Amino acid sequence: MNDIPKLLIGLGAALILFGLIWQVGGRYISLGRLPGDFFFKGENTSFYFPLATSIIISIVLSLILFVIGRFR
Repeated sequence: MNDIPKLLIGLGAALILFGLIWQVGGRYISLGRLPGDFFFKGENTSFYFPLATSIIISIVLSLILFVIGRFR
């Protein structure tokens, strides 16, 4: 029962840190406009598929969770 408050505090701190990194890092690294992201524009429609961005976010999150798992 004592683990839940610690978990919530950790998740909150991680979200704040992630938001700050996203805010500051967005000026230098433009996620969503990488070379592997696809953007198709038709006459009346447009379609955007962020393939490279999704892969990078997946790799970063996997590494973070791997490191967290090693310390448990």
